[in-house]
Amino acid sequence: MHGPSPQNPHPMAGFPQVCYLKNVIDNPQILIGDYTYYDDPDGYENFERNVLYLYPFIGDRLIIGKFCALARGVKFIMNGANHDMRGLSTYPFGIFGNGWERVMLNLGNLPIKGDTHIGNDVWIGYDVLIMPGVTIGDGAIIAARSVVTKDVAPYTVVGGNPAQPIKTRFDAHTVTALQEIAWWDWSAEQITANLEQIIGGDVEALRAVMEGQ
Repeated sequence: MHGPSPQNPHPMAGFPQVCYLKNVIDNPQILIGDYTYYDDPDGYENFERNVLYLYPFIGDRLIIGKFCALARGVKFIMNGANHDMRGLSTYPFGIFGNGWERVMLNLGNLPIKGDTHIGNDVWIGYDVLIMPGVTIGDGAIIAARSVVTKDVAPYTVVGGNPAQPIKTRFDAHTVTALQEIAWWDWSAEQITANLEQIIGGDVEALRAVMEGQ
């Protein structure tokens, strides 16, 4: 056996609240890697409901890597939530028509911040809110009920509103090594054979595995 199938939406028998999201998301603007799961006793459907203001005419994307753990209530605010702030009012009159369309919104005037990127092996805690265009690096941890308004460096723990760095998980050498090793891109067979090294604390032992492959 080489671990659970990433094609199985519910990999834990008798525990359907845990879902490998890649298998249940159809929105082409939401891209999710293998083994990334969402844990919600009210159902996996809440995940996509909580990707807010994701409109095709804006074209931004939510991109989440492999082996991420997403807790119940995680929310993503996408660029469609933005309003034009250059005028005296931010109200979107034009979208309601009936004579107001003469001031229809020009997308070029919106503060579009691009795609939202979540790296690999990221743990996002309960009820976290992530704002548009944020990048969260590999191995980061986001504390419960944080509001993430800016990028999070790889292997950094952040928390609060707005979220601020609490600590780095490892020294700079280890962080660099982990990103070079990128164990999340290994085959299922390689990951299964080397679980002890992946969850262990010796990055050089993990590097030796990579170099021996």
